Amino acid sequence: MPKISKILLLAVSVVLVVTVFLGVNSSGVNAATEPQDGAYRQINVYSEVLRHIQTDYVEEPNINSVTNGALRGLLESLDADSSYLSPDDYKAYKADKGGKAQVGINVSKRFGYATVVSVVPGSPADKANLSDGDIIEAIGTQDTRDISLAMIRLMLEGQPGSELTVSVVRPRKSAPDKIVMTRVSPALAPVAETMYENSSILYLKPGVLDHEHVQEIETKLKAMPKAGNKKVLLDLRDVAAGDMAEATRLANFFLKSGTIATLEGQKVEKQTFSADPAKAVNTTAPVVVLVNRGTAGPAELAAGALLDNKRAELVGERTFGEGAQQKTFELPDGSAMILSIAKYESPSGKKLQDDGVTPGVTVASAKDDDGGADDDAAEATDSHAAPAKPSVTVDEQLSKALDLLKSKAA
Repeated sequence: MPKISKILLLAVSVVLVVTVFLGVNSSGVNAATEPQDGAYRQINVYSEVLRHIQTDYVEEPNINSVTNGALRGLLESLDADSSYLSPDDYKAYKADKGGKAQVGINVSKRFGYATVVSVVPGSPADKANLSDGDIIEAIGTQDTRDISLAMIRLMLEGQPGSELTVSVVRPRKSAPDKIVMTRVSPALAPVAETMYENSSILYLKPGVLDHEHVQEIETKLKAMPKAGNKKVLLDLRDVAAGDMAEATRLANFFLKSGTIATLEGQKVEKQTFSADPAKAVNTTAPVVVLVNRGTAGPAELAAGALLDNKRAELVGERTFGEGAQQKTFELPDGSAMILSIAKYESPSGKKLQDDGVTPGVTVASAKDDDGGADDDAAEATDSHAAPAKPSVTVDEQLSKALDLLKSKAA
């Protein structure tokens, strides 16, 4: 194909994506608003950049790679959950039916790379000592900067017993660790339940906020005696998976009135999710909620609702910051883009995606206090081995939460 034809093809591709992104069809271009006019004026700049890349770069570029990189960067500049999928990627994405074996990590993108949001307890990732905040620099030989979030999540899955190799950048380490894990079929544990302080404090720890686990929490709350010195400690640390509707239902268990969350976008009419008195279970027991950097999405919605309605105190760390609704737009060449079209807000108006949830009582996690004393020793070991965890870890966040509940009158 002649060079000028390649330039025109690439320019048309960019125009097409920008057109879909702005939600403007061919009949509406003349009625574009001023911000949209500004965006279309940038097409001339894009075309000029592409012309220089095509004619002046040190060697003839791979036009498909340039196009895919530009479109991926365009979407990822918006937020971590917006993604561009090439025709091949989108074909694989549509063919995926879920239910595959995993290693037990929830991921997002931060600073351009795949980032561990949370780790499932007892999973291969947990046994390999991965933790929230770790950067996955590469999956196999592929740099995660060059892969959309949707495809990263797809690549982490596989057949039971298959191996997954990742390169992980850890805090206070100069070189990435190469870690090999074996995928296993997911098996979610039931809601953990413990009684503290002579059975006066009911501790509940779900691994995910789906219908089954939220139903378990409802059952356990209803089993609490109507009278007596009962309090609730809800542990949402490292809870990053689930459903926003179930998170709303969970918050409603403790609220008889008030706003739980709102959802709104440029073309998504504002929706307000309010507490239903008929769905409340326990609106009087003192409640403390534990959160950390691995608390994301549905768990953030529930925690933010209880905090803003002054129904619970939050202890721990600022949450991850995830809470948007996505929509997939198919493009004429067989590619697609996954675009965030609306964001959830807490009752106080903070966008979960942008602000996360900040607890009133901040307590750093134990791993933040480990220090880097063992880093040199860890680097001297086999690159396939994960650095050892401390043999004894004091859960300061849990201790602080229990102290708060002890001081509250039932």
